[in-house]
Amino acid sequence: MDFLRYFRSRQGEMVRFLKTLVQLESPTSEKEAVDRCSAEVLRRLAGLGLKTKKFAQKAIGDLHLIELENGRSGKSEDPVLVLTHIDTVWPLGTIEKMPFYVAGERIYGPGALDMKAGIVMAVFALEAIKKLGEVPKRKVWLFINSAEETGNEESHKQIAALARRAGLVLCLEPGLPGGAIKVQRKGRLVVRIECTGRPAHASTPEKGISAIEELIFQLQNLKKIKIKEMSLNIGQIAGGEKANVVAENAWAVCDLRFWTSDDLDRLKSFLREMQPQQKGAKVKIKIQSFTPPMEFHRASRELFQKAKEIAASLGIDLIPGRSGGGSDASIASHLGLPCLDGLGPEGEGMHAPHEHLLLPTFIQRTALLTRLLLEL
Repeated sequence: MDFLRYFRSRQGEMVRFLKTLVQLESPTSEKEAVDRCSAEVLRRLAGLGLKTKKFAQKAIGDLHLIELENGRSGKSEDPVLVLTHIDTVWPLGTIEKMPFYVAGERIYGPGALDMKAGIVMAVFALEAIKKLGEVPKRKVWLFINSAEETGNEESHKQIAALARRAGLVLCLEPGLPGGAIKVQRKGRLVVRIECTGRPAHASTPEKGISAIEELIFQLQNLKKIKIKEMSLNIGQIAGGEKANVVAENAWAVCDLRFWTSDDLDRLKSFLREMQPQQKGAKVKIKIQSFTPPMEFHRASRELFQKAKEIAASLGIDLIPGRSGGGSDASIASHLGLPCLDGLGPEGEGMHAPHEHLLLPTFIQRTALLTRLLLEL
């Protein structure tokens, strides 16, 4: 089956469905809006004979799992888990000043690239498989996350549980500019450093212990970590009460990113060993959130080679790349599962006003996804 030709013939329908999803704004914090957008995806898939399961949530949008049976007799291989997310970073009302539109080969709109185009790809791939009577080698599990942009303990838990039962993972986050997919992602630790001192009048600072000075010492120390290509961002900082009072409390929140599990071990060891630099000061380190690194281990390398061969038959040169940001695929990869990420279309401007995707890659990647679901 020539899936490139098939999806080119359905290009207009794909763009219209993408427009529908983009106009159904779905910021992570707005549960009702996220659920409305998810409901539209489920309506589109209704009638295809797919199994659906809802993981109801109170604080975030509901999570959804859609299953396509492989239809083969006897024992089949473990399922392929397809990861998507329906939530965006854009607040309600953004569509009024940042509308959906097509300009030549570019499609603009809030959340169009990140990652509603990926959801459209998954929907049309499943439709094609069912309507054309194709039989995949494995079951297909399509997971729709509602809180990827902020991270959520329950969604991470569900992804990990599904990954432990799956055979491989495909994540439909956008591809890298130039066409590379993501086979490596940095891990992330968000760390809060809290310093406590002793208040005193500013005219006699020697009688106090400045928590702000202690925090400065600790942040300077943190920048001394010798981990290759680690990034550190001091994202929030506060402390003290008045200019004429030695600060009793101060804190900062830092974002640290790294490439490997070994890096993570070294980083945690460094954090454990951080000690106050002033006599009488206290320092407390809290890990607020953690995303594991996605490493290009042997299983993922083998999966990439298979995918590269399938892509070549479609005239697509699949290139391995890496990203400093994390995704849900990082969770599955950390469990040792073979993963490919960034299989969505190319584009630019994620989380920015010029967010857009490239239409030709939207069609090409949908054809590739369909072949991967059938052949891996």
